[in-house]
Amino acid sequence: MKFTLNIDDALLERVMDMTGAKTKTEAIHAALAEVDRRNKLIGLLSEEIEMTPTEWDNAIDVSSWDAAGGSSLRVAEEAPTSDRKPRPRR
Repeated sequence: MKFTLNIDDALLERVMDMTGAKTKTEAIHAALAEVDRRNKLIGLLSEEIEMTPTEWDNAIDVSSWDAAGGSSLRVAEEAPTSDRKPRPRR
């Protein structure tokens, strides 16, 4: 299906770089597929863990996303600490 769209050139370039897409069409397909994948994943996880989409949104620290597409994504809460010492290797 063909469309005429107004798309931010810089954003499209970043998506092409992140995905390795060789064409604009490939980049748009990749971005749409990723949005669809994430939405399905949130739906599945919400059923299992019983969290709403808003709770999932709040569980992720989006300020930690980098230009490479979130490779340094962090959970919004602090990691639990433990006073236990690691077990010795056998």
